[in-house]
Amino acid sequence: MSVARQVVVEADGGSRGNPGPAGYGAVVIDPATGEPLAEAAEYIGVATNNVAEYRGLIAGLTAAKALFPDAGDALRVHVRMDSKLVVEQMSGRWKIKHPDMKPLAARAAAILPPSSVTYEWIPRAQNKHADRLANEAMDAGRDGRTWEASASTAALDTPSARTASAPPPVQGPPGDQAAGAARARAALAAARGAAAPEGLFPMPGAQEPEPPVEAAPVTGAAAPAPEPSAAPAAEPSEAPVAPAPEPSATPVASAPEPTATPQTGWGSAPDLGAPATLVLLRHGETALTPQKRFSGSGGTDPELSATGRDQAERAAAHFAALGTVQEIVSSPLRRCRETAAAVAARLGLDVHVDEGLRETDFGAWEGLTFGEVRERHGDDLTAWLASPDAAPTGGGESFAEVAGRVAAARDRIVARYAGRTVLLVTHVTPIKTLVRLALGAPPEALFRMELSAASISVVAYYGDGNASVRLLNDTSHLR
Repeated sequence: MSVARQVVVEADGGSRGNPGPAGYGAVVIDPATGEPLAEAAEYIGVATNNVAEYRGLIAGLTAAKALFPDAGDALRVHVRMDSKLVVEQMSGRWKIKHPDMKPLAARAAAILPPSSVTYEWIPRAQNKHADRLANEAMDAGRDGRTWEASASTAALDTPSARTASAPPPVQGPPGDQAAGAARARAALAAARGAAAPEGLFPMPGAQEPEPPVEAAPVTGAAAPAPEPSAAPAAEPSEAPVAPAPEPSATPVASAPEPTATPQTGWGSAPDLGAPATLVLLRHGETALTPQKRFSGSGGTDPELSATGRDQAERAAAHFAALGTVQEIVSSPLRRCRETAAAVAARLGLDVHVDEGLRETDFGAWEGLTFGEVRERHGDDLTAWLASPDAAPTGGGESFAEVAGRVAAARDRIVARYAGRTVLLVTHVTPIKTLVRLALGAPPEALFRMELSAASISVVAYYGDGNASVRLLNDTSHLR
């Protein structure tokens, strides 16, 4: 039988802008001595106070469980937070109304049995340790660093009244605190996984007060996980990966580029606020994907295969765990709408369709492999590889035409959802085009990127016209 063990978790989160650059902090405390047993903090990109506070709660509960992995149902955790919203919602007294908050609350509730956790609201002045951890994490993010427990001074701000209001200790062996803290750090690192920091940007000033109601979360998407150890020689793609033109090929003309002139340099960058963050999700597999056949907007409009439906569900679970997506926009093609519907069902959001996000019309090449096109339409293929103005055989779209269409869709979406995080469910060519345009790369860069089915890429767009590519072809959620 496990020996009962009781700990206190203090957690906090903040956003410098609400939404704005955000971070969380959490500390696990021995209620008998007031000593910290484990600390956790992380910069999480652009988010609201509410999201950061929930992330702090999740980190604190995860650390408490990791400290005493063998305690089971005998572990008792008393959570103290200065967020009235989180305390009341997790206690079951307030209804969780916002659909983006529900996955975060569910994630927190699943860490330990509900009977093992109690919640208490405390004034901000009594939550200084967690508050300082959150601010250390935000400061680290501002400076391009990762928060490290060894460099933290948050414990120096521990209020002397902490033990007085903590629950009475339960008798039992104290455990190996050093080993437990190591386990907690390892568990927290694993739990953060896909929610690690991504891109960094200039931060505004001090933390703003907590809002009295749920605020829609806004944040960037996850940072890239390590690349798979074995990548396929050629990606399964609607536009099969083509070899680059030979040096003697016709020079590649420039496709339409963004008209804004972005500011360069960091020294005098103005506070532009939160960017519009486009999370680019390629749809799941269809029957044509593993065969590497051209599958654009001029073909049969295939549905997702069984593998593709599984990929869509895995992506949906990933975004539900992050709790960051606020809007969903999809290509009109069936495979994208089915993928978007799986995510929307998990997040409780509507799906908006934008015609500009559809795949290239590959004309007479639809349904053919690259080798079959070379055999049947060799001259047209050579011209297509050499110039973005060349169209596929039979009246398809050139890459220049696709770039113009995709850039227009991008501009509409960025203007409509300024400062928000939007999931775009689309295809190979539109995603590669958005990345290429953001980098200012030439059209032949389309042939230099791999984009797997159901992969995630991220581009953020700022008010001065600058774009930041934060992620490309992340498939960690599928493993």
